[in-house]
Amino acid sequence: MAYPPEPANSALPATGFIREKRLIPTYAPFSSATLWRKVKSGDFPAPVKLSPGVTAWRCEDVHAWIANQGKGAHQ
Repeated sequence: MAYPPEPANSALPATGFIREKRLIPTYAPFSSATLWRKVKSGDFPAPVKLSPGVTAWRCEDVHAWIANQGKGAHQ
């Protein structure tokens, strides 16, 4: 699957957290519903609940998922 190019000013940080709004479609090229299906099936990293209204993904987990896409994993 081809991924859209990352905008020059919004590279995925090496560490920290990323919210769904920034994750889709730049780093996860699918819909919100597909993202949550992939999380449930284990094909995408699970998010972390930072507070009652804030859910985010660890950037390290997203980097690892992206790296594995070219290796045939999680497809």
